[in-house]
Amino acid sequence: MNLKVSLVSLALGALLGNTAASGQSAPPQGAAVSYTSVSQLNGLLADLEATSKATQADLAKLRIERWKADATSKKRSLADADSIQRNLQGALPEIVAQLRASPEDMPATFKLYRNLDTLDFVLSSVVESTGAFGSKDDLQALSNDLDSLDRDLKAFAGRIESLSVSKEQEIVRLRSDLKTAQAAIPAEPPKKIVVDDNEPAKKPAVKKKPVAKKPAAAAPAAPGQTPPAQPKPQ
Repeated sequence: MNLKVSLVSLALGALLGNTAASGQSAPPQGAAVSYTSVSQLNGLLADLEATSKATQADLAKLRIERWKADATSKKRSLADADSIQRNLQGALPEIVAQLRASPEDMPATFKLYRNLDTLDFVLSSVVESTGAFGSKDDLQALSNDLDSLDRDLKAFAGRIESLSVSKEQEIVRLRSDLKTAQAAIPAEPPKKIVVDDNEPAKKPAVKKKPVAKKPAAAAPAAPGQTPPAQPKPQ
């Protein structure tokens, strides 16, 4: 359990770094988005930002260094709390800004969901450690934050599902429109070949007779030799 939590904490830090390195540019706007979809997203993001603000305040109040726990447990809890704080202050606001610029961007929506899922897991570990070593007030505050984060996570899971259905319906509609448009295009008529019966027949080509090759002249006889007899013409 401890090793798993530490690995998730490292993954959370890596996700923070990757998001920061991706730049501040927002994705290009796509097709027009319905008012209902934008309104729903704004409500979800407002709840999430309230959860983030409350969680940051409650984590800042923790005095993990004063817990009556072994050094390894304290070190792990401090690292987890620090990873959550850095994510809530850096990575999360960037993803939220990206979604506000492109409300129905599926990759950005899933990226936010994945980030919340990791936050939820690490915060669960901090809440568990607080219950074992911290005060009751700290435990109650962080438990409330975790419950809010759980609700936000489920809400965005539902949005991913609804967006997926909407996108699938849009693809089906576009395919149907394309087929309709293709069917409306008239087919190109076949080319007509006109045959003129009055056209005179072409004369066959006259073959040229091959030209006979002249016999090669006999080479002159060398001095002192009798030239060869020439054949008599028949």
